[in-house]
Amino acid sequence: MKKLILLLTVTTLSSSAMAAETIWLDSLKNLVGLGETQEQSAVEKLSSDGLVNMLTSGLGVNTEQASGGMGSLLNYVKNNVTSDQFSQLASSVPGVEGLVGQMPDLSKLGSSEGLGGLLDKASEYSDSLKSINDVKRQFEALGLKPEMITSFIASAQRYLDTEEGQQAKQVLTEGLAKLLG
Repeated sequence: MKKLILLLTVTTLSSSAMAAETIWLDSLKNLVGLGETQEQSAVEKLSSDGLVNMLTSGLGVNTEQASGGMGSLLNYVKNNVTSDQFSQLASSVPGVEGLVGQMPDLSKLGSSEGLGGLLDKASEYSDSLKSINDVKRQFEALGLKPEMITSFIASAQRYLDTEEGQQAKQVLTEGLAKLLG
């Protein structure tokens, strides 16, 4: 019995010492500026991967569709806000530039027929209509209906609806204002 009590005492003391050592080491890191701040851990929570994961689970799309569709929307934002604003968005949500690179290449697609063809023709005369038509066509190239554009936007806004994501959400919303009408 005495051996058991001694063993439990030694085990408890050694685990307490390890816990105290970890806390002490974290305190020392924070003291010299090497520890993770609350702001850093919050920023790490926002990422393009997190956004894509939310889109795939929430909208029932695959990873390629989520990445390409969001990339298309982010490219639209990039063309409709200042470079400083887009840089702010990109720094708030790491990986945004990578998503822009995931949007479908429209040069490989033919022109649309019917009403889509009329929009293609009208977009030749208006830069605003052209960029809206490009987003629509990119969604179609991904196998997504153009109606999904608003679902993607609403989901992205919800994803950024955190204290840390407010500025990024504002830039996103401002950049998409023409698209939303």
